[in-house]
Amino acid sequence: MENRSTAARDQWLPASTHTRTTARSPTFGVEEEFFVVDPRTRRILSRAPELLARSRMPDGRLCGEFSRVQVEANSPVCTTADDALRFLRAARRELGRAADEAGLAVAATGTAVLGDTSAALVSDGSRYADIAVHAGGLRASHVVCGCHVHVGIPDRETAVAVSDHLRRWLPFLVALSANSPFHAGRDTGYASWRTVTWNRLPSAGPPPLLRSLAAHERAVRSLSDSGAILDRHMVYWDVRLSDHLPTLEIRVGDVAATAEEALLFAALVRGLATRALTDVHHGVPAPDIPDQALRAAVWRAARDGLEGSVPDPLTGDCLPGPYAVERLSHAALPGLVANGDADLVSGLLDRIRATGTGAARQRAAYARRGRLTDVVDHVVRRTREGLRH
Repeated sequence: MENRSTAARDQWLPASTHTRTTARSPTFGVEEEFFVVDPRTRRILSRAPELLARSRMPDGRLCGEFSRVQVEANSPVCTTADDALRFLRAARRELGRAADEAGLAVAATGTAVLGDTSAALVSDGSRYADIAVHAGGLRASHVVCGCHVHVGIPDRETAVAVSDHLRRWLPFLVALSANSPFHAGRDTGYASWRTVTWNRLPSAGPPPLLRSLAAHERAVRSLSDSGAILDRHMVYWDVRLSDHLPTLEIRVGDVAATAEEALLFAALVRGLATRALTDVHHGVPAPDIPDQALRAAVWRAARDGLEGSVPDPLTGDCLPGPYAVERLSHAALPGLVANGDADLVSGLLDRIRATGTGAARQRAAYARRGRLTDVVDHVVRRTREGLRH
């Protein structure tokens, strides 16, 4: 049962959180990555195994990541926003409890505000060791924290078609989820430095326009033949087909500052995918957006976030942040309505308009006294407590 403070924080959530989805609504799941930090120095620490050893969450829902400064929460398969929000909050509460017990803290930010990611210890296992050797000087590009949403699409050919439709909206999702302006003790000048860092990897970034499963297989084989990837699991496109689950994985977002913003991101992604499924069913082709135009739009969105301009890679419009949010939510609306999430997303977007994105709030925390330790304290607090009432 939730305590009084948690219930009070929930009062602003729209009643439609409790609506049922339709039979056509795809299932979904959410993965979130977090940094382990020293609550005294506020620097990242390679002590994730100690924290995870204290976890009481069953079924491996909390686990390690590429480096020992990262932990990951993996939701079960969800059918409603309620399902997802319960897990997202529970996972963060449990991470906070285990961190307290270990004398640590957990921070939901896309990049490490303080500390040297290149010195982070790689987690145990031959696969992680192989990736570290393969990446060489790009090893630190793996030491970032994202939010990944899996949408259930059993047919792989359909999943490729949905991926093609989702490409247009990647810059919008980057801007909305931006939560990594600081890295290693400095302001990067970007709202999402995680996006820039991650996209240095040769198999990362927006997926190509594929049109067919056969083209998808050729693209993956090309990455493998060139040596860019060690295996298929290293296809790091912002939208990718899972090789072991009947899902399409959308990986473009920074880890959300709060559980509520993670829910917003997941609901919008599922809404866009639901609309795309309808378009695919009716034979509507995905727009032919050149790779260069899409990568440039993603870069601009990562730099500006919602506080600047977000390019629409299809029309060429550079939209002020508020208009970009409107275009994104309008595009997702048919899917949001079908999934019962329209009022939920509308209410959460109102909160983001009032408070700013995670990146904007990090910079506001720094501006008060010019101390990056204040930024880390702010991030840790929001990770634990969620959006303010």
